[in-house]
Amino acid sequence: MTTGPNHPGDHPVRAAEDPAPSEDLAALLTRLLEETGDKTQKDLAAAAGINYSTLNHWMKRTRGTSRINPDDLRALTNILRGWGADVVPRQLFEAAGRPVPGPTDEEREKRLLDLYRQLPSRGQRALIQSAEAMLAGARAAQ
Repeated sequence: MTTGPNHPGDHPVRAAEDPAPSEDLAALLTRLLEETGDKTQKDLAAAAGINYSTLNHWMKRTRGTSRINPDDLRALTNILRGWGADVVPRQLFEAAGRPVPGPTDEEREKRLLDLYRQLPSRGQRALIQSAEAMLAGARAAQ
């Protein structure tokens, strides 16, 4: 049994393989801020366009996270990544207890690159030729 939407190129995940999030949002954000070095909650809130008081409540666990706007979670991810933290949107969504959206473009690209690297040279060339043919077909259809 798989979970989540199944779109071409998505990697199905079995329900039994889904790990429970090991950190809540407060713990995850604290760890990621530490990874960035000298950035503070105020810096993060300002850069992500989130009210500092709101972010502070999430980090103190005095306000629930189940209704956080998905765009805020994406903004936090983008800012933290820009500051050098190793994080993907899925981690913040899971930590906040929010439904995880389908795989991001970045996750699909990583999956494709992982598959490409596992192929022998002949398979890599064939994959590139297939991708070029698909792109040509898509352009012709426009």
